[in-house]
Amino acid sequence: MNAPRFDSPLAFVDVETTGGHAGWHRVTDVAIVAMRGGEVEWEWHSLVNPGAPIPPSIQVLTGITNEMVAEAPRFEDLAGEILRRLEGRTFVAHNVRFDYGFIRTELRRAGHAFSAPQVCTVRLSRHLYPDGGRHNLDSVMERHGIRSQTRHRALPDARILAKFWAVLRAQWP
Repeated sequence: MNAPRFDSPLAFVDVETTGGHAGWHRVTDVAIVAMRGGEVEWEWHSLVNPGAPIPPSIQVLTGITNEMVAEAPRFEDLAGEILRRLEGRTFVAHNVRFDYGFIRTELRRAGHAFSAPQVCTVRLSRHLYPDGGRHNLDSVMERHGIRSQTRHRALPDARILAKFWAVLRAQWP
């Protein structure tokens, strides 16, 4: 598996969305936690007005309601900031196809091309811990003693990934 060096500039990214397909659904919450040399450099997040209703099942899962995003910026208003924050970094996400796919699709809708090297922490977990059982984020947290009071929100989930990366740095020097 080709993974970036642990000290590379990284962007741990998480999005919450109105559904599971980047072509049809939209982002409602986005977060980036930047790390270099094992240290968190900065964190950034924003709720996003998806321009469409959030299905009730997604509201229950994420706690993000239509009222919460009504006055939030649209993705196209955040596109320049997101591009700037991702520039020169490896895009790291748990099930990277999902998060990267949504970011790339939303940026394309806003008129921006985007490409970045990617690392999937699900695949990394499966590769490094093949006998570890499940590799969803809750299982990874439990296996490695990572705590978070909130799940299924972009910033707490991105922070969990940064903590998982710190565990990997310690266990796989």
